[in-house]
Amino acid sequence: MTDISHLIWDMKYRLKAPDGTPVDSDMASTWARVALAAAKAEAPEHRRQHALQFAQALAGHKFLPAGRILAGAGTERDVTLFNCFVMGRIQDSMDGIFSHLREAALTLQQGGGIGYDFSTLRPRGAPVKGVGADASGPVSFMEVWDAMCRTIMSAGSRRGAMMATLACDHPDIEEFVAAKQVPGRLTNFNLSVLASDAFMAAVARDADWNLVFDGRVTKTIRARALWDRIMRATYDGAEPGVVFIDRINAQNNLAYCETIHATNPCGEQPLPPYGACLLGSINLAKLVRNPFGDDAALDLDELVSLTRVAVRLLDDVIDVSRFPLAEQAQEARAKRRIGLGVTGLADALIFCRTRYGSVESLVLIESWLAALRDAAYAASVELAREKGPFPLFDAAQFLERPFIRALPQDIRDGIAAHGIRNGLLTSIAPTGTISLIAGNVSSGIEPVYAFRYSRRVLKPDGSASEETVEGYAHRLFRARFGEDAALPEYFVSTQTIVPEDHLAVQAAAQKCIDSSISKTINLSAGISFDAFKDVYARAYALGCKGCTTYRPNAVTGAVLEASAESARAQSEEPMLPLGLSELRGAEQRGGGVVYMTRPFDRPDVLLGQTYKIKWLDLDHAFYITINDFEKDGRRRPFEVFINSKNMEAYAWTLALTRMISAVFRRGGDVSFVVDELKAVFDPRGGQWMGGRYVPSLLAAIGEVIEQHLISIGFMTPRDTVLPKEERRAVAMAAEGAPARFCPRCASPSFVRLEGCDTCVACGYSKCG
Repeated sequence: MTDISHLIWDMKYRLKAPDGTPVDSDMASTWARVALAAAKAEAPEHRRQHALQFAQALAGHKFLPAGRILAGAGTERDVTLFNCFVMGRIQDSMDGIFSHLREAALTLQQGGGIGYDFSTLRPRGAPVKGVGADASGPVSFMEVWDAMCRTIMSAGSRRGAMMATLACDHPDIEEFVAAKQVPGRLTNFNLSVLASDAFMAAVARDADWNLVFDGRVTKTIRARALWDRIMRATYDGAEPGVVFIDRINAQNNLAYCETIHATNPCGEQPLPPYGACLLGSINLAKLVRNPFGDDAALDLDELVSLTRVAVRLLDDVIDVSRFPLAEQAQEARAKRRIGLGVTGLADALIFCRTRYGSVESLVLIESWLAALRDAAYAASVELAREKGPFPLFDAAQFLERPFIRALPQDIRDGIAAHGIRNGLLTSIAPTGTISLIAGNVSSGIEPVYAFRYSRRVLKPDGSASEETVEGYAHRLFRARFGEDAALPEYFVSTQTIVPEDHLAVQAAAQKCIDSSISKTINLSAGISFDAFKDVYARAYALGCKGCTTYRPNAVTGAVLEASAESARAQSEEPMLPLGLSELRGAEQRGGGVVYMTRPFDRPDVLLGQTYKIKWLDLDHAFYITINDFEKDGRRRPFEVFINSKNMEAYAWTLALTRMISAVFRRGGDVSFVVDELKAVFDPRGGQWMGGRYVPSLLAAIGEVIEQHLISIGFMTPRDTVLPKEERRAVAMAAEGAPARFCPRCASPSFVRLEGCDTCVACGYSKCG
């Protein structure tokens, strides 16, 4: 285990006595504890045999049960081993609402994440019969849930996570879509719109769309206008996500006995009321023979063997787990749903010298996941022969479900003869910290986030440590070929792949997954709105069951910065290699988790250039020296010095020198420094330099840095076309009407026209 792996295991999954004394001596002790706990569901005479099989599957991090199992199995604590729950349908009454609030609190307390459909609650302004009042709407009650969740610390120091869904035809859908545009609001919720096939068809036709509650149309809007509002909110703030709910129900193995309206917090488990699901992942990165070799290949025999053992282990956990509510226990045991998936897929592709998202990768992904699917269903048939099928199994209806009809004939024959133990078997979850303890393999089916970065880890006592995290495949490549070896073209990461790669992989994987997939499509901050919308349209067209994107934005920001090696091709900071719910919770609670990179070492010799700025009526000029160094054949800035004889400027020039130099030494795309400096304006006015208006001395320094970065080839020249209002101001200034900054909008467009001071940007006028 790496240092970060050991730290995460010790903090989150290692069994300790109440006084903090470790009970698990090492990771093998944790595996043994889990294996023995799961085997208790077996007949006494077979427990030892199955415990050994379970422990062998867990050894070496080849099979990774989800965190609730690792943390809780065999501890005798009053916790659930299920990660995922969807709560019951909320009755539209005060008693129904607050009884469900209590159920949510009990579930969160035991460590389960929950999903809720709020579509059953009447819209804002609807009359409440008998009390002479109007309803406050579902979003107001979501705030009650959010406040409750903030007070609940789930087992294992894990903050509770919730998903809220709302139907696309609910009268309050527009309020729901905008609910998280205010930073800090509903921070414990992920939001998703339940988009029906009818709605998507109406969007395509630009047709009218009725908002309906209790059979009554309350408002009619344009479907495309609502879709654009959803997309704009997601573009600006990363939420809401979109769940294609009709597709989920149409393809559900258990559609004959349940209807789904919500998912768990990360979206990989669409579940019925009181539905619950166990999660576990086969680590594909550990199954590749001869990594990086000409004959590198995934060991399909070992994949099949591991899958059969994992299905039995997860099925046993259903019987040994506690449940927060009796309704959840009944639902889980009636259908015996499990969610077996994979992690380390991107690393496995790298080992096989295959680029993530390429045609070759899609062929491999489908073959690997088809092998897992077939092995899982075959194992469940064998369990049904041994222990009996799940109680709600109906052979005639089950065999006609679309996913089952696509299975190989021998498996279908086995289901017809013996039934099947589990109603659904496969799911791909965000593996988050369990991938970290496995040596930081790539998470789920996500691409590698970055090859090397630093992570600041908060400890239970409130202290923090900064830990270096290196990608699993990258670490093995460096160990084999050396630190100086160039990375081959198949070493791609989140920063270098395009949205089409994400979509292609998600769609390929979904063909072999009976439940759903947690997948985040990372996008650059600079992507156009139309291109952003197209990602969701293509996800629907490709057969995905939902779509979640992450674009750095003003509401959620950008959270993690990769090291210089990983950042060379990076244009924007992407999302963490964690489940989206974990990411949102960390950033919106103000942190706790901060990511930085190791600065470059200072070379013995630097190349430098000094520039002079004379500003307004200041007596002394300012001198800006920028020193550069070469990295990987590219010249890039290393430090800056700002000096002047103006002693009044000493403090801020020193501060700016230290801050900009610190940014430059961290690597990555540092051109944002230029944009930030050039955006600063001085309310006392700027000056004209080189034929254009510069709004402040700091902006002038930004201009100097920009020109230097262009001259060394680090930046390409920017578009010099000014915004319309600035062009008008420049034109007026040329005619003798010098522009100043508007006191209302701060635009450099405040000119004297017809006896009045007028802003040509916002229209503000002051006459006198």
